[in-house]
Amino acid sequence: MADIAGAIISALSCICGTPTSNCIDQYRNFNDDVDELRGDLDTLTNRKQDIESRIEVAKARRGQMVRREVQDWLKQVQDINVDVQAFLDKVQGIKWYQRACLDKLVCRKIDVVRKMLEKGSFPDEGLVIERAPARGNRIPTGDLVGEIFTKEEIWGYLMGDEVGMIGVCGIGGVGKTTIMKNLHNDLQRETTFQKVIWVTVSHPLNVFELQKKIAGAMDERLLDDDEEMMRAGALMDIMGRVKFVLILDDVWEKFSLKEVGIPDPTAQNGCKVVVTSRSIEVCSYLSCKIVQVQPLSQEESLKLFLNTVGDVVLEVPGLEEILELIVEECAGLPLAIVVIAGSMRGVDDVNVWENALIELQDRVRSVKDSNDEIFNRLRFSFDRLDSLEVRNCFLYCSFFREDYVFSRRELIECWIDEGLIDGLSSREAAYKRGHTIIDRLEKNFLLEKDYRLVEFSERTIDIPGAKMHDVVRDMAIISIGPEFGYMIKAGMNLVELPDEHGWVKDPKKLSLMENNILEVPLSLSPKFSTLSTLILSSNPNLSEIPESFFGEMLALKVVDLSSTAIETLPNSISELKNLSTLRLQLCKKLKHLPSLENLRGLKKLDLNKAGIEVVPQGMGMLISLEYLDLLFCPNLKEIPTGILLNLSSLQYLAVCCLRETTIVRNFEEVARLKKLETLECNFDDIQDFNYFVNKFKDFQCATAYSLVVGSAKDMLRGSKHELVITDCEIGEERIVLPNKLEDLWIIDRKNMGSSLSKIALLEKANELRTCKIDDCEEIECVVELDSSSFSSSLCCPVFDKLEKLWLRGLPRLCELVRVEGEVTPSHVFSNLKELHVGGCEIRKLLPLELLQALQNLEAIVVYGCYQMEEIIASLDSDASSSDKFTFTFPKLKELVLRNLPQLKSICSAKGVMVCNSIEKIEMNRCPKLKRVPVQLPQLDNGQPSPPPHLREIQIHVKSEEWWESVEWDHPSAKNLLQPFMRYIRYQWD
Repeated sequence: MADIAGAIISALSCICGTPTSNCIDQYRNFNDDVDELRGDLDTLTNRKQDIESRIEVAKARRGQMVRREVQDWLKQVQDINVDVQAFLDKVQGIKWYQRACLDKLVCRKIDVVRKMLEKGSFPDEGLVIERAPARGNRIPTGDLVGEIFTKEEIWGYLMGDEVGMIGVCGIGGVGKTTIMKNLHNDLQRETTFQKVIWVTVSHPLNVFELQKKIAGAMDERLLDDDEEMMRAGALMDIMGRVKFVLILDDVWEKFSLKEVGIPDPTAQNGCKVVVTSRSIEVCSYLSCKIVQVQPLSQEESLKLFLNTVGDVVLEVPGLEEILELIVEECAGLPLAIVVIAGSMRGVDDVNVWENALIELQDRVRSVKDSNDEIFNRLRFSFDRLDSLEVRNCFLYCSFFREDYVFSRRELIECWIDEGLIDGLSSREAAYKRGHTIIDRLEKNFLLEKDYRLVEFSERTIDIPGAKMHDVVRDMAIISIGPEFGYMIKAGMNLVELPDEHGWVKDPKKLSLMENNILEVPLSLSPKFSTLSTLILSSNPNLSEIPESFFGEMLALKVVDLSSTAIETLPNSISELKNLSTLRLQLCKKLKHLPSLENLRGLKKLDLNKAGIEVVPQGMGMLISLEYLDLLFCPNLKEIPTGILLNLSSLQYLAVCCLRETTIVRNFEEVARLKKLETLECNFDDIQDFNYFVNKFKDFQCATAYSLVVGSAKDMLRGSKHELVITDCEIGEERIVLPNKLEDLWIIDRKNMGSSLSKIALLEKANELRTCKIDDCEEIECVVELDSSSFSSSLCCPVFDKLEKLWLRGLPRLCELVRVEGEVTPSHVFSNLKELHVGGCEIRKLLPLELLQALQNLEAIVVYGCYQMEEIIASLDSDASSSDKFTFTFPKLKELVLRNLPQLKSICSAKGVMVCNSIEKIEMNRCPKLKRVPVQLPQLDNGQPSPPPHLREIQIHVKSEEWWESVEWDHPSAKNLLQPFMRYIRYQWD
């Protein structure tokens, strides 16, 4: 047929002349052009994959971030790939007579692909940018009581040249870690060292993990697949670039600095290594100068006890002598003192105190070993917990490895899964009870407040968490008697399961999390008829569970295989009819699950970021299921219609995916889940979203949601009422907002208009507290006021209540508030606490008229605004006036100005800022800034003093000359503030 068509066309060419001849040429070229387009697209795809591989290597080795232009290129290539591939699929079957018409379109697509190839010629150094590492973060800790001489001795060794290795020794609970935390924070204010590193080593020693922690503290990454020796060499190179103090806390075993990759601290390199340990032998092996921490004196002990329990107890008649006897029983150990004092806080009955003294004396005198003495003193506090529920929740914390920082959410979920928090009417009630228990344990010093580092939206943030002091954890494990049937082997570096002689008799709960167990032997089929909890999570190389493994574990209620390499589960798991919790989070290689049809008692199924391609067979039969997490499963295409409708007990449902297409096929099913309390879900378009929200408003029991319109980006659990609108062109279409919306995040949205205040989307967002706007090209201002809109309910109420405002990547933004006519924005942003502005073209950030409303502002963070000239806009009349202007920010804690090449002033030359709450000032890469107008508070004698809460002033190490030229409001300010200076160095310097 094609030959006949060719002959006809050739004849027509001779008859009809040039126009027809051109058309014929296009016909003849069509196949060649299509082949050329296909070849160019393959080249572009290969280029994209090559660049992505180079990025992964750079990020793995150096902890770098992808440049914005490279991110944009990768996204454009992905879009072009989808478009061209769809076009090629379409033209493959077209008729011969249509080809000439399409050839021009083929040529245009070839041109687009080739231009992208040209734009994608990135050199290696052009793909990523370095993160600017901090010199070290301050560590939360209490004030020292006593131990001053010990601290001063260690400080002397740190500042001198004679000693490079320092060993801080003493029994558990004597205060070694607290002393070093205080010294660590003091070192943050020193300029002697470029990097201050804190690493908790823990037991048993794992060189791989120790290398990883040290590299992470240096803002670097080591390749996981490198051999230990290669990693040590890489770490040696990294640490050799800076003058550092490395604090290794809680070291139990002998090791070699060289095998880890730590340079020897010498007088020549000026580096220091401090080791805290209960073992003098370990410190001597490392050639440390030994500093032995002694218990507190009776006077110091009493002071610490009263600081913890409260001085009010001294007002209780007849109690002072009992207090002194109780303090004496604490043997000068700070940990025992604060834990016992915490357990007695609020008690004013002398009889209770007398009984406590008798119990404590009986416990202490019944043992001889020093470790048992501290354990029994701590056990006294454990025994005083007022309920079995709280005690069991505390003991469960020992299931995690030593020094593990668990988020509150993670811990409470585990307690719920184990039935330790039970009998409550809702999941929200269980969470409130869980937070109450954590608060109680923290107040009794059985848990310590801490923070969990989480990677979120290309930055690392802290979320509230807690941890057990290692001595408290030891006490908890000892307190778990044989009758409990617990076997805890978490974080023990195990590479295989214990043999038959290594199990406890009739185990009930087994924790093997965070080991490196490689396999479960095919022959292993433990007869654990009483086992109710099996935790094998975070064994990253565990890839297979034998078919027979669960055969004799029919009492299992909780199975956790999260963060393993398993590819499939054995069919025998389908017979665990008592199973209530199955956690398979981050099982990225898991493709298939056996039928769940028989697991009618299953309450929780967690497949967050698992590799499954279809929902498990029989999932629709899980009538007891309360918690279903299918968040970010990259291979899962859909949840078939009808399944969700059957899960009538669901309280928690997470079904967001990273693609633009949702996995939920029928939102009517979700809307009919009457017990649903928490929902995380994304929607393809506005129509689906609006339909669902209208239905969802009828839910009186719904307490939390994270909803996404478009493709889901990073989502951080914790925001109770969050809406994300991304990659979504909505035009004039109205969005129906869900009730109680607190957090709104708009990303890369089209047709936004020039002002946020004129968007109908915000008309009813009366409870909005956080607003983030990213990559919206049309925005020119946040609020637009004139005489007509000022009284309108559309504008001000939303922004009056707003607490956090993030503006990033807005190229047309020229002002926060645009005022027309005789209008004063006295209430706009009156509750604003945080203002973050980055990558915007705005020149003057805060107009004078707005300052009166910003009295609650706690943080001003401005970065990457290359046209920014002033933070507080000055008036033309300021230059001619001799009067001094005072701008007061009574709650401002943080002022960050970073990478602002045109910034000339923070405020006018006659202006000063009063911000006595300031804690941190950062000024980096602001070469034209000549004055810091922060007014220092005055002492009674009229002399200036540093702001009372100031922790640090951070500038780039190459800006020292610039810093010397910067003026302050008082001539002696620089000398006063020198102890707070902290110079940072970028990795490319």
